[in-house]
Amino acid sequence: MSGRVSGKSIIVTGGGSGMGRSFCLALANEGASVGVLDLSREAAEHVAGEITALGQRARALQADVSNRAHVVAALDEFVEWAGNLDVLFNNAGFNQPMHFLDVTEENWHAVMDVNALGTLIGMQEGARRMIPQGSGKIINTSSIAGRQGYPSVAPYSASKFAVNALTQAGARAFAEHNITVNALAPGVVDTPLWNQLDEDLMAIGDAQRPGQAFEEFSSTILRGRAANPDDIVGTALYLASADSDYLTGQVIMIDGGMVLV
Repeated sequence: MSGRVSGKSIIVTGGGSGMGRSFCLALANEGASVGVLDLSREAAEHVAGEITALGQRARALQADVSNRAHVVAALDEFVEWAGNLDVLFNNAGFNQPMHFLDVTEENWHAVMDVNALGTLIGMQEGARRMIPQGSGKIINTSSIAGRQGYPSVAPYSASKFAVNALTQAGARAFAEHNITVNALAPGVVDTPLWNQLDEDLMAIGDAQRPGQAFEEFSSTILRGRAANPDDIVGTALYLASADSDYLTGQVIMIDGGMVLV
């Protein structure tokens, strides 16, 4: 263990599976006390258990990130346990594909509430706990869909464009408090979210067989393959560590070369 975040207290939303789980395990392995926050208490407890079984510190937290009262309670519980909040990953995300002309108000609000409003609430409540201590790092999960709009996931694309805007706005708002705000933007990552997306795209006729959408999206990756969660961990550790202290307001593409900006 190199201890790149040794002694830091870090929360990861959406930490119960996929990239969030990988972030939690890596951060704990690098010396952090980790809050595993997830909508599913069972998932959060499972990942926290994996961490504590290795002799590292973790706390399972349950919250709907679009519900401010839930977020406040979870962050307060964590700070009482850990003593403070140094880094917050707003990583929880949700997608529900629909053809552009079929998008409903319900679909729009469901996706935007988790991805955009959830990020805003997380940033606000995280900052409120960092400002008194005079430092902190907020790290948001964006996407290639925050750089390009895709017709069958228009609300998701809009939500990730919103994450990019919130990242810039937060960087400006919190700079005076020595709080940095950055985002990472993955492309195609082999996670439960993509497994569900693959099924959903079949259901609306955008794919005819399991794995087709995943394969077709991955075909344009310059690195020649889709990512797995561990491919994103290095960027997450960089953003959480002192190595990124001078970086703020940036969206780092970690997509294997899908979107070149």
